[in-house]
Amino acid sequence: MLTLTENACTIVKQMTDVSTVPDTAGLRISAAEAGFTVVASEEPAAGDRVVEQDGATVFLDPTAAEQLDAMVLDAGVDDTGAVQFGLMAQA
Repeated sequence: MLTLTENACTIVKQMTDVSTVPDTAGLRISAAEAGFTVVASEEPAAGDRVVEQDGATVFLDPTAAEQLDAMVLDAGVDDTGAVQFGLMAQA
């Protein structure tokens, strides 16, 4: 199952822990033609796998869940303030 680094947990919580979104919100990762799309979502879509870690919630569409099963999601903020996500294999 996908796991998250401490940085990824912090950033996911910051993106979804705002007063304008419901408590069910999370980050949704979907398989795309050239990689993955990552968007904040109010709730999981039908068939999504839900990953919860240290207060962060990530929704994975079925294809992404299969492809990311043995991966670690990391995140950081670049010099311009944009969030960057990265993946690495679990040790």
